[in-house]
Amino acid sequence: MKYILHTLRTIFFLILAGLSLVTAQQANTLVITADELSQQDTLISKYEMPQIEVIGRKPGLLNRVPGSAKIISRQELARIDALSGNEVFRQITGLYPVDEEGAGLRLNLGVRGLEPDRSRTVLMLEDGVPVSLAPYGEPEMYYTPPIDRMAGLEVLKGSGSILFGPQTIGGVINFITADPPAAPTGSIKLRGGENGFFTTLAKYGTTFGSVGAQINYLRRQADNIGNATYRINDLSAKFKLELGSKSIIGFKVGAYDEISNSTYVGLTQTMYERGEYYTRIAPDDQLIVRRYSASATHDLFITSTTFLRTTVFGYTTSRNWRRQDFGRTSSVSNKTGVVFGDPGVPGGAIYMRNSTGNRNRQFEVAGIEPRLTTTYKLGEYKNELDLGVRFLYERAFEQYVIGTKFNSSSGNLRDDEIRTGYARSAFVQNRLFVTDKFIISPGVRFESFSYERNIMRGQFKINNATAVRDTSVIAENTITEFIPGLGINYQLVEGSSVFAGVHRGFAPPRVKDAITSDGTALQLDAELSWNYEVGARYTAINGLSLEVTGFLLDFSNQIIPVSQSSGSAGTGLINGGRSKHIGIEAGVTIDAGRLFKSRYSFSLTTNATYVKATYNADRFITEGSTTINISGNSLPYAPRFTFSNTLSVVTPFGLSAQLSALYVDKQFTDEFNTATPSADGLTGVIPAYLVLDLSTSYFISSLNTSISLSVKNLLDERYIVTRRPSGIRAGMQRIITAGIDFKF
Repeated sequence: MKYILHTLRTIFFLILAGLSLVTAQQANTLVITADELSQQDTLISKYEMPQIEVIGRKPGLLNRVPGSAKIISRQELARIDALSGNEVFRQITGLYPVDEEGAGLRLNLGVRGLEPDRSRTVLMLEDGVPVSLAPYGEPEMYYTPPIDRMAGLEVLKGSGSILFGPQTIGGVINFITADPPAAPTGSIKLRGGENGFFTTLAKYGTTFGSVGAQINYLRRQADNIGNATYRINDLSAKFKLELGSKSIIGFKVGAYDEISNSTYVGLTQTMYERGEYYTRIAPDDQLIVRRYSASATHDLFITSTTFLRTTVFGYTTSRNWRRQDFGRTSSVSNKTGVVFGDPGVPGGAIYMRNSTGNRNRQFEVAGIEPRLTTTYKLGEYKNELDLGVRFLYERAFEQYVIGTKFNSSSGNLRDDEIRTGYARSAFVQNRLFVTDKFIISPGVRFESFSYERNIMRGQFKINNATAVRDTSVIAENTITEFIPGLGINYQLVEGSSVFAGVHRGFAPPRVKDAITSDGTALQLDAELSWNYEVGARYTAINGLSLEVTGFLLDFSNQIIPVSQSSGSAGTGLINGGRSKHIGIEAGVTIDAGRLFKSRYSFSLTTNATYVKATYNADRFITEGSTTINISGNSLPYAPRFTFSNTLSVVTPFGLSAQLSALYVDKQFTDEFNTATPSADGLTGVIPAYLVLDLSTSYFISSLNTSISLSVKNLLDERYIVTRRPSGIRAGMQRIITAGIDFKF
């Protein structure tokens, strides 16, 4: 029966999408009035950068989105004064970022109870271009765009994500960078604080004639934020060139270089209970991330109601990670003699070994994506059609090198392989304006991903013993999926609307997991879900804004990670079976200053999410001699309730302040929902916690300069944020920073 329902739903969406295409072909024979043309405003403003947008920049567009969505503006980012993007994501309903090292260098973002490990279930973009290691075959966020240089964020969780892919089960997040300004504009922002924390952001942009440019340089460093030490250099530039009245092209280039002592090993339970919150267990672990990117987007205005946007992009990311080996029993071989924790407690100690595992990986990604947008009339009904195709190539080179000393970056080659993927996509979505207030948006996306794993050296079983040998193992597979979606939006009065939507969630399995090391294609299923939403939105007109959304994510197969980053002793992903995520999220902002027309702004923003994420079908797991059915258990790292509250005050004489509070409910860390903490710190409940942040700033108008002071974790709370990958990570300690931002 479920296959029949699946087929009927797919056919229904395909018919709707087909009707959209038919009406598009008829559009040339239909008449559009001059008034209607002026309302479309399809021509991009002279000073706008051509780039793919998830929601759009023009006022009122948010109320046309048939699902939960959020735009974070430049002003909001400035008020938050974040050390990492995690602080921003915590203030968006439905999102739950998990800290790893305190500095937010690696984004682990859960959405509506979805697995947060490396943000695999969310499509991450920067100015519309993917940023993960490999969008299809390895969508991990080992590189996260620094929040320091962002001009805004777009977050889309509803059926509008049908225009983007893959990995859209949790939605789409688009980091937005500053565009070239109309006039010469520059700024230098300096920020420093405790534990060697220091950032410098220098920006300059201008437009001369038909050419615009924006250049940014960011330097970030710290000696002990949480348990991390890092040095980051980030250089990016955007250029805009008007080729004529109907043609404009934009270029963007970037270079990112990071050296940090990121590590997988965390605290044992005994270490945490003794107050050793920020002990650096593996000080010689080192992660080097280098990323080089380039993209070009061309806008061609074919008519006043039709334009073609073509984006070409490419980037390469290297991720070389030296990690010292360790064991959890005194019998472990090749010990250095360095021991952390309590050897008197079984599993309560960490024994460092005199060897390393160097996990060296390099990724290359390239793609091209033309998108056509047109506005037309069919009879008395206005329509907006978006359609496009994309071809994407990705390749991963991976080596595992065994070092013979505790700090060796070279040694004996154990694993050597290449993974290659080719993805073809096509998508169409039509907005039918039944009335000026009632919009129906059917759409469908086609995804086909062909992948290959070529193993040239690895570990194999020979005569019941493990041996390393050269080989030539090649295997391939292809996954194809139609992804339908339907959204409805109805405007009640000016600034308010109700919406509902359903779309198919799709995420292909990682290539490394779908094909084993001996060349067996496991036929690992794609991660599939039906995502439903219904909600209401009221945008700020008189100082009040509100959005309430109920949601249901119904998985036919949720992929369960068993990789080291997810805290498992194994590697890869497995078919986890059915799961269900049901909940409600609400966000409200009240600006008393606007409501009462005061020169002072007093605003209160509250965001809350409740989600019940459980396994909802029989799934038996054997542990030792016991077989357990985990049906009904909560998914790991899916707190049922999260709450953020922000009080902001802005005065007419330049002084502003913001106090924010974050509450996260208790959460389980394994499929068995183990409550009692294990001695090694890997399993056990994570207790609920509450954290306060305070930030203030003062704008000196005569100098066009702002000075700021921030206190993160105001009460210096001690709490656990994760037990992954290999032990407890404590939340970031209290840190005080001060900054100055000079504009010229």
